[in-house]
Amino acid sequence: MAEATPDDTTTDTGESAGRVVVVTGLSGAGRSTAADALEDLGWFVIDNLPPALIPKIAELAGSGGGAYGKVALIMGGDPEGRLSSLLDELRGAAARVEVVFLEAANELLHRRYELTRRKHPWATDGVSVPTAIEMERDRLAAVRAGADLVIDTSDLNPHQLRERLTTQFSDDAGPSLRLTVMSFGFKHGHPRDADMVIDVRFLPNPHWDDELRPFTGLDEPVRAHVLDRGPSQAFLDSLITLLDEVLPPTAAEGRSYFTVAIGCTGGRHRSVAVAEAVAAALTDRAWQPRVVHRDLER
Repeated sequence: MAEATPDDTTTDTGESAGRVVVVTGLSGAGRSTAADALEDLGWFVIDNLPPALIPKIAELAGSGGGAYGKVALIMGGDPEGRLSSLLDELRGAAARVEVVFLEAANELLHRRYELTRRKHPWATDGVSVPTAIEMERDRLAAVRAGADLVIDTSDLNPHQLRERLTTQFSDDAGPSLRLTVMSFGFKHGHPRDADMVIDVRFLPNPHWDDELRPFTGLDEPVRAHVLDRGPSQAFLDSLITLLDEVLPPTAAEGRSYFTVAIGCTGGRHRSVAVAEAVAAALTDRAWQPRVVHRDLER
């Protein structure tokens, strides 16, 4: 049986250790939404922090407990190119640091700036918005490479982004590897930030049954139709065996997040039923997976 690595969030004195989440990424990718979500979860949020002040924040969070036991830093671009090295310094000073990097496709970021008519912070001295987006993406490449969690918001509305962050940061207890099992529909777009993508479009499809079509994979008739027929059980057993092999070494190497994305055509029937079954099996194995049904309401 695979065992989850316990999460150590206390100091030698038994006090609650300081925790810092740094939310950074491309302008227009959702940092303001992330700030609101974390603040609602009880985090002490500091927005638009200059990178030079990161060491001071390490001292604040390092004291642990109280109002500053969970600090969220919302950070924009990196014009001086110092953010990556300063984040390394923060990791060495604070008890627990997680870096979340938000990004989106260039054309979507451009469209968001056109719709809001806001000025891109890098679009100065005649620099166009598309060029500014590329400049910022290049400058933050090292930060993205070192991030604990990368979230692509291209296919997420603000509510879905808040839900994703709430899923990740609402509960500090549990394994150090924060495991997410996500269902999705391929016709609504590939989940670009998934670590493992499983295609279940070969399983029996309830969509073609008039009586089952209005239901979802959360309903027992659909679950039985998907999982109790044909190759479904053998496939599910093989998938769980694969995860038994993958997850323990992934946690052992220090990874903080892992997302298993399970997709069918529309994201309402097969992927939902399989995601629920996978999450239940992983729970039996001492993991604490969070379940996200991305396209269930579409």
